[in-house]
Amino acid sequence: MDKEHLSLEDELKTFIVEALELEDIQPSDIDTDAPLFEGGLGLDSIDALELGMALKKKYKLSLGSDKEENKQYFYSIKTLADFIREHQA
Repeated sequence: MDKEHLSLEDELKTFIVEALELEDIQPSDIDTDAPLFEGGLGLDSIDALELGMALKKKYKLSLGSDKEENKQYFYSIKTLADFIREHQA
């Protein structure tokens, strides 16, 4: 499937693998509903910072300073995709 026909969720999976240079993970290994942190994909706080900066740049997002709110957005690929759609509408 070419990149123009990827869903936002699939695009985000590829983006995360590339942005964070996850060598042992393929985009297809990432479950759309699984947590990105704490047990799911197992990303850490450094990954969160890198991912946040990369997403801001790519999708022109502005993340607030509310850590709990940001945790909700970054919970899974699905919640992240919903957040991006909401801010691009």
